[in-house]
Amino acid sequence: ASDVNIDVSVREEACTLGIVPTASTTATLAMGDALAVALLTKRGFREEDFAFFHPSGSLGKKLFVRVKDLMHSGDALPITSPDASLTEAVMEISSKRLGTTVIAGGDRKILGVITDGDVRRGIEKWGKAFFDMRAREVMTRDPKMVSEDELAAKVLGTMEKHSITSLLVSDGETHVIGVIHLHDILKQGIV
Repeated sequence: ASDVNIDVSVREEACTLGIVPTASTTATLAMGDALAVALLTKRGFREEDFAFFHPSGSLGKKLFVRVKDLMHSGDALPITSPDASLTEAVMEISSKRLGTTVIAGGDRKILGVITDGDVRRGIEKWGKAFFDMRAREVMTRDPKMVSEDELAAKVLGTMEKHSITSLLVSDGETHVIGVIHLHDILKQGIV
């Protein structure tokens, strides 16, 4: 037995025959939504709570998937010495298939980055002489970096803002620990 009765009856259905439940189902649905919203408000239910119960859904992924969950690291990380030839840098870009290589010292200290776009522009500018150059001569210094603990959704916004497809992941200092690519984020359904 209940203490309260909520009457959502309607005077007549919308169907011309007056027998198909149309207006009554809509009224019941609206009342159910109103009760659910009132309960959410009373209990202080937040986006994070919703995401917790739906971790594989779009909202759950936006609030829980972090860079460290998606980044390429270890043997998958494209790293090139600053003294390497550009042929070596291009081979690293190509073999790791991320469109970039990190230019780093022996201690993995980030010195710069070379992207496939840098390679195209370099060939355009210097022709064959481009391949006689060293990585340090053409690298982009001070590349954009992110922390492994940042939300992937936030990083996606950074990529869109700066029109870039990959970001270096640093240890909080200036040492590379990974690379995250736009496609890795999109494959997760984080939009």
